[in-house]
Amino acid sequence: MGGESLRTRLARWRFNVWPCFRGTGGRVAFIASDWREIRVRLPLSWRTRNYVGTTFGGSLYGAVDPFFMLMLMKNLGPGYVVWDKAATIRFRRPGRSLLHATFLLDVSELEEIRRLLREQPKVDRTYRIHLVDEAGEVHAEVDKVIHIALNQPS
Repeated sequence: MGGESLRTRLARWRFNVWPCFRGTGGRVAFIASDWREIRVRLPLSWRTRNYVGTTFGGSLYGAVDPFFMLMLMKNLGPGYVVWDKAATIRFRRPGRSLLHATFLLDVSELEEIRRLLREQPKVDRTYRIHLVDEAGEVHAEVDKVIHIALNQPS
């Protein structure tokens, strides 16, 4: 996976100032030039702290919500319809520090989606994201179900 391009650096900047994402307290730290790797960080701050002093569950989910859908859209292209379908979050331990999430999309996954869509009209894929601390301890895991279909011309 390569570094950031000017285009993905601009996309990162737009994410970090977009009110919808900014409100989560999360920050996009990196978007690979091929959109197959994204890194997000979520600090514990006055904006993300809940009543008991740990990271708010809504911030945990909101900071990771859109990325697999966007990565698939960018990599599959306009010939495909890509939608978030469902999500679940499992809280493993309270977030008391800076948390990180890394999204990776393998070329083999893209090839598998294309292969499946040659055989059937739509497919759902599940992706797991871990929010981890500096020591690599998992604080939350989010499963995202993404619906993908061929874009039928109208």
